[in-house]
Amino acid sequence: MAFVDVIKSCLDSIRQISEHIEDAILYLDAGCTEAFQFLGAYPLLLELGVRAVCSLENMSSLDTVVDWNSNLDTARKMVVITSHLLSDAHRYILHCLSMHQSVLRCTILTSVSEIAHSAYPDSPLGPDAFHEYESLLLQDFEELVKKCDTKEHSSPQLGDFRQSENSIFQERLSSKDEGWSQPISIEEDIPHPEASSSGRDFDEANATSHTDGRQRLIVSVHHFPMILCPLSPRVFVLPSEGTVAEACLSLEHENSLSPGLPPVSTGLPSGGDDVPPGAMLTAHFLYHLAAKMDLKLEIFSLGDLSKTTGKILTDMSSLYDVGRRKRSAGLLLIDRTLDLITPCSHGDSLLDRMFTSLHRRERTTSSAHIKGSTNQNKHGPVSLQRAPLDVQIQLGKIISKEESATNDLRLPESIEAFFCGWNSSNSASQNVDPTNLSSNINDENSIHSEIGRLSGSFVSTENYQGALYLEALLDRSTKDGALLIKKWLQETLRREKMAINVRTRTGFSTSSGLQSMVKALAENQSSLLRNRGIIQLAVAADLALSEPHCSNWDAFISAERILSVSAGDTTQSLSAQLGDLINKSILVGSREQKNQNMESSQGLLAFQDVLVLAIIVYILAGENFPTSGSDGPFSWQEEHFLKEAFVDAILENPAAAKLKFLRGIAEELEAHLNKNKSEKLKEESPDQSIVEDFDDDQWGSWDDEYTENNSEQVYGDMQLKLELRDRVDNLFKFFHKLSSLKMRNVTWREGPLALESNYSDNYYTSKGLLYKLLTKIMGKYDIPGLEYHSSTVGRLFKSGFGRFGLGQAKPSLGDQSVILIFIVGGINCREVREAQEALTESGRPDIELIIGGTTLLTPNDMLDLLLGNLSYI
Repeated sequence: MAFVDVIKSCLDSIRQISEHIEDAILYLDAGCTEAFQFLGAYPLLLELGVRAVCSLENMSSLDTVVDWNSNLDTARKMVVITSHLLSDAHRYILHCLSMHQSVLRCTILTSVSEIAHSAYPDSPLGPDAFHEYESLLLQDFEELVKKCDTKEHSSPQLGDFRQSENSIFQERLSSKDEGWSQPISIEEDIPHPEASSSGRDFDEANATSHTDGRQRLIVSVHHFPMILCPLSPRVFVLPSEGTVAEACLSLEHENSLSPGLPPVSTGLPSGGDDVPPGAMLTAHFLYHLAAKMDLKLEIFSLGDLSKTTGKILTDMSSLYDVGRRKRSAGLLLIDRTLDLITPCSHGDSLLDRMFTSLHRRERTTSSAHIKGSTNQNKHGPVSLQRAPLDVQIQLGKIISKEESATNDLRLPESIEAFFCGWNSSNSASQNVDPTNLSSNINDENSIHSEIGRLSGSFVSTENYQGALYLEALLDRSTKDGALLIKKWLQETLRREKMAINVRTRTGFSTSSGLQSMVKALAENQSSLLRNRGIIQLAVAADLALSEPHCSNWDAFISAERILSVSAGDTTQSLSAQLGDLINKSILVGSREQKNQNMESSQGLLAFQDVLVLAIIVYILAGENFPTSGSDGPFSWQEEHFLKEAFVDAILENPAAAKLKFLRGIAEELEAHLNKNKSEKLKEESPDQSIVEDFDDDQWGSWDDEYTENNSEQVYGDMQLKLELRDRVDNLFKFFHKLSSLKMRNVTWREGPLALESNYSDNYYTSKGLLYKLLTKIMGKYDIPGLEYHSSTVGRLFKSGFGRFGLGQAKPSLGDQSVILIFIVGGINCREVREAQEALTESGRPDIELIIGGTTLLTPNDMLDLLLGNLSYI
């Protein structure tokens, strides 16, 4: 029997739509672009005959000029693949059609199912969503074309026509109804997708003509569910800019922490009206994912939101699935809020270091440009903005030939022409003199703006001799992962017949060693292209293991170990350790004010870093020192000391004003800091004229006017500190909620305590929840709080045949040969590695484990979710 492979299933799904995309201009939105990049799908698209792949949000009238397959005839087909709702993508699709009016067939593929469209809050589409959208898009397009035709007759110049077309389009999109029109009432005037065959059989004569002789556009909408970002054949997350990942997971109430995280589990069933849209969309996604992979799911859930998602999944199953031949698989849904420490911690994972240290691509769309993202229901936002998964690996910094004292980067002459071609999209590089490449490339004014464009990113399908890079690194620690990359580089150099002397200690990989091998492989453009996968991975590892990222990560690991040990002692020890970290962050803030790049700050933690540690401290304190009250695990004196330390740290760190709980007083904090700076400068400048202080003209200020002004300034500082103390009090109320997670969560109160009873060694207790659950599942132990959702066959036996004694026993998740674990809220690479360890230690090599999550979480993402712009604080 074939192994379950997420990457293969996604590529097979693309092949199934080959008739649609052949000889067509393909538009991908930001979410699909991210998914196809991880999937490595662009060579397959070229193989299937796609003319060009373009960005949906950044469309251009010149998109038809680019042709991968060198077709000379005009493009007549356009395909749009979107990871958003049709209503959100409507404005971009309409703009595409207005840009390419020669297109006669438009096929739209959306990752959101038709039922999910109708069930989504505030969706303008009903149960027949796809057919309705076909009608709406045709009507809006026809109206736009008529207005453009009217403008064309009144404007003889082509430029005037383009200007009028753009103004009409902007007017249409800026209208209150976001470009939507009422459905067309004449049924026979609407072209149906069934009226014509797929793209390969399409001919211009098949298109319906208007009365004026112009051929009518044919629109068809289909469901394409396989939009995901695979890190390996068995590990995946959802695209960051897709509707499913952006959908709200928690409506705002007392048990909510963030719209991007499930609510705290209480064991109480949620009402139908309070189901977050993220639960509904996640259920639909998993249902169609299992269908595409020919899996029949036995559904288990742990956590309130996961139980809601499991119920939706169970209700979606039908009797038609009973007779079909599908492979049985167990699905385990887990709430992320059951374990917040693991994604907040800095574990021993090279990939986690990479995703935390490297720059992310800027979001293509924002909430201001998407109608659905700005909607709010009575409880809070419907969707949120997550950081893109696409990291930017700056290859130019490593490939550069020299780096002088003036930071002038020089590229090897052998790849100068390749560099110009890489950056040909820049207007400045289009007028390069081919006879003088060196002077153009190494020009001082352009190198710093151009070098950053020579960048790469992760592709999960890149491999060395059949071994996928990311899959191999997911199973290894930081040191083992760096050594593996070094081994791959050495083997690649031998294959390229390149000799290089790298002096490194046995069993240890240095940053300089990786750099020298990467530079050797990138000496010529043919080698750079052949080995781009390992080069990008090595550069990413080098940057993650270099300063200041390495020292900062190691400082986190050291602090987390100390806090974990202190959590087993007393509350005084734990609060003292946190207070010491806060005071050290004040020193870092003062140093950064003097010199932003001061090396002495390396290895120390800034205020934002201490906030992440404070989250861990309060969760640990709640687990080790549980309290039934609402005052938190620490005494009044201990918490008062921490609050005062936080106030002092905020006053000394201007960057802290960006946090959500300080919104509204950012200008006052900056003014207070600037005043303190000026006072310190006056104290350090004793050469000021003393006569100036005692000038006769200044004596008037000693009167009542001076006293009044001075009192106003003092009151301003006092008012700021009082307001800041109120904000800090609210912050600690949120910390108290985190510390009470274990008491308020029925599963934690019954389940994980029982999980740890048989495993008291430090190795086991230091692992995350996923490791502990898999250990229990492989050992066939009962897990309190784990709910089983009856399958279709189970419900049939329970309702009918059960009356005759033909009941069905509750299946065990450990009996399944395929186990799919999906963490609602997100995963990180450390717990994926721990899950593989648990599977290996169980001695069950026959089990195929698939792990998925809403998104990939880093400690920075958790800070944004809990205390940043994506929080409910």
